[in-house]
Amino acid sequence: MATAKHKEEIITFKVDRHLADALAGIRNRSAFIREAIEMALGGQCPMCRGTGVLTPAQQEHWREFSAHHRVAECDQCSELHLICDHEIDDE
Repeated sequence: MATAKHKEEIITFKVDRHLADALAGIRNRSAFIREAIEMALGGQCPMCRGTGVLTPAQQEHWREFSAHHRVAECDQCSELHLICDHEIDDE
């Protein structure tokens, strides 16, 4: 049975001289860039998808959500995270 081949797509982009120089010493730049992009996409905000801006409809959803949720700093790692106030009320 023949296996389906994944067709790769070539994407190019421009970088400034500083970034080009920084990438020059990397043995497999394509693999490095792919991994960096995959990591960045995995860490993007699920609401704005990395744009940093919410649409008016997303803002309304956020207002509804934030009525019972808040952003707090973690006591252990100092990173920000969401807390559900319903969970606190139930304790």
